Amino acid sequence: MHSKLLDEFNENGYIVIEDFLKPDEVDALYQAGRALCLDAPQSNRKIFSTIKAEDAHSKELYFMESGDKVRYFFEQGAIGDEGQLVVDPMIALNKVGHALHVEHPTFNALTFSNRVREICWQLNFNRPAVCQSMYIFKNSGIGGEVTPHQDSWFLHTEPNSAVGFWFALEDCTLQNGCLQFIKGSHKSGVHRRYQRNPDANASELMVYDRPAPIYPQSSFTPLQVNKGTCIVIHGNVVHKSEPNRSQKSRHAYTFHVIETENNVKYSEDNWLQAPQDKPFPLLFERKA
Repeated sequence: MHSKLLDEFNENGYIVIEDFLKPDEVDALYQAGRALCLDAPQSNRKIFSTIKAEDAHSKELYFMESGDKVRYFFEQGAIGDEGQLVVDPMIALNKVGHALHVEHPTFNALTFSNRVREICWQLNFNRPAVCQSMYIFKNSGIGGEVTPHQDSWFLHTEPNSAVGFWFALEDCTLQNGCLQFIKGSHKSGVHRRYQRNPDANASELMVYDRPAPIYPQSSFTPLQVNKGTCIVIHGNVVHKSEPNRSQKSRHAYTFHVIETENNVKYSEDNWLQAPQDKPFPLLFERKA
């Protein structure tokens, strides 16, 4: 990564690296994503949506305990009142997560590649660990909105250290819900937190600590990128994606890296917690 890209990252809160993936890598990841559709559960299907705080997944241990597993989350519009699928299984999923980087060889190979390590090195990580990964489908006509947020709401460290790697496996356009960013918003701190509910008796396992900020639509810059592009995302930069209203899906693979050296503390009230016997896997340790 050139110093120009590092300057861009510090200025805008994200960088776009075109042709990060070779065509055969894009194809392998995309085919792995399609195969996940066939592995999805046939009953007791779980929905994932970001539209409101009381979403079903905030009450679900299935979601909360998915950090070291491969679990399947369906689109709101894919499931009928009786829990039955009302769309083709190949377009029913919202995402699969959150341990593809450990449990699936295709995603593991990219996540722990030297290219990813090099970027983390250039971003001055000393002991980076991968804390979660997701395959995001954003299927045509059904792929739901992702409301404006900062990744640090969910993956909070003190001081903030989360960085997302987001790989386009199909071309991303305004019509199919490309990512949109507020340039420079990472400089304004963390605007809210998504935390484990301190009330052990509440039905909501997770709660937000304050209302959602209002971000003007005019502040967002859409990133229309070709498949194979990698977008590196600062944990504090505000971003979103609109619903997919097109006839083309927008598959993507994404994972998040955090700093784990001694002076950085991973928040104990984050939804995602590593099991005691399975710490977040390291990319490297920088030796003094």
